[in-house]
Amino acid sequence: MILQGKRVALPPVPVVHHRFEAHAQATPDAVAVRWAGRQLTYAELDARANRFAHFLARRGHGRGAKVGVCLDYSIDMLVAILGTLKAGAAYVPFDPAYPAARLQLLLGQVPGLALIVACPATAAMVDSAAVDVIDLEQLTEHLAALPATSPQADVTGEDICYAVFTSGSTGTPKLTAVRHRGWFNLMNWLTLEYGLHSGSNHLVVSAFGFDLSQRALMTPLFCGATQHLMASRNFDAMMAYRILGEHEIRVVHCASSTLYVLVDWERARGGDALTRLDYVLFGGEALKPERLTGWARREGNTCTLLHQYGVAECTDVATSYDLAHYRSGEQDIAPVGTPAYNTDIHLLDENLRGVAQGEYGEICIAGDGVGAGYLGAAGPENAKFTTVDVDGAPVLLYRTGDRGCVSEAGHLVVAGRMDAQVKVRGMRIDPTDIERALGKLAGIREAAVVATYTDAGEAELSAFIVPSRNELTEDDVRIRLLRTLPRNMVPARFVNILRLPLSPHGKVDRAALVGSLKTYAGSGTAA
Repeated sequence: MILQGKRVALPPVPVVHHRFEAHAQATPDAVAVRWAGRQLTYAELDARANRFAHFLARRGHGRGAKVGVCLDYSIDMLVAILGTLKAGAAYVPFDPAYPAARLQLLLGQVPGLALIVACPATAAMVDSAAVDVIDLEQLTEHLAALPATSPQADVTGEDICYAVFTSGSTGTPKLTAVRHRGWFNLMNWLTLEYGLHSGSNHLVVSAFGFDLSQRALMTPLFCGATQHLMASRNFDAMMAYRILGEHEIRVVHCASSTLYVLVDWERARGGDALTRLDYVLFGGEALKPERLTGWARREGNTCTLLHQYGVAECTDVATSYDLAHYRSGEQDIAPVGTPAYNTDIHLLDENLRGVAQGEYGEICIAGDGVGAGYLGAAGPENAKFTTVDVDGAPVLLYRTGDRGCVSEAGHLVVAGRMDAQVKVRGMRIDPTDIERALGKLAGIREAAVVATYTDAGEAELSAFIVPSRNELTEDDVRIRLLRTLPRNMVPARFVNILRLPLSPHGKVDRAALVGSLKTYAGSGTAA
């Protein structure tokens, strides 16, 4: 089964920063970025980025170089990113929200790292790097003497624009590279398909290291709008909601769990900042529609919720679905829709042969969004990028490891990971199936299920539930769950918690949940 996206021609040189430069020429006085009470126009941001690009070029860090960026959200972050792209190099986010130990691990995973851009608040986090760590503020006078015009570096659509870290199955981070063509295609699709324009102002709410944050950072500059950045290293729901209400924000990109937090914030305060948005583009984890549908359908809500699917290895987004079309009684799982421009979704069996519509297979992505592979990796890792024969022609695709099917309406449905199943008492179980069942029970606001192992090495399931109001007893939840699930799928333990913890990327932090089980050890009832 193949879902084909619309074919849309790209320019001869599909390079994202060229679109930003065109806006700087056409509307130089338009505001490009606002942060902490400061702002830069398109002309000012373009000039500062050009000077940094010349700085990189004079140090020999041009086409093919990799520049690390370890900065909190700020104007300097955009200067560093745009300047790196203009020099022909690729940038690599080193997220200062990460624990120090993880940053140290990531520093050794970038082949050919040229230098790292930091600031006084972040420099110590990357001081063990074997390359220079520079501070743009300390270079102010030096950069001011460099040309404010574009260095006109020779960049093509096949060159790498950025590379982000993803969690490897072995626990070692992998660095996946994205090409200019794929990034341009993504933002061109978002702009044309959803009518983004110079008034489509954005607010970034996700952590810098997240693949989603790269398009969240650049999309407003691609369409000539204003980018708003929070003066906070970690997600701050109160600050985010305040900015939404005080400025003409029209678009937000975020993980599903982050959206739940913003919706809860709006409900608790009776506000309408979210409902007045044009779009929220979200995804990255299994959707819990019950957390959104009531808010989404309330009177006066004009915000379109775009439930999206994709992977970092294929430029972040491959498909999109307007959640307004979802009806929980008709579908167990909310679809993720149809492909982006110049993107195809292949559903394949274990022998890489297509499955029929309605049958489950591995989701594979083909088209302009397929990235350049894992940098510095070989063998099994890059084998996920493979070639299949389609109508006699070779097609490059990426095997996501996700399991899905195509609905009767022609929408992609993601059912979970091919390797996420846990064998409990001899039966294979996908924890997301249990989470969906828990989410449908009265009195449960949301839930997460994790697998743990006994001292004897046997797997068992633990469910963390966030009650709507009062705490729920373990027996009550178990009895009600047994009405819809077989006994082997009912968790061994139920724990009441106030909220599900989020990772820096805005997703449910399952590792933190597993670690917290020690707190509840020996408890015979939900805590």
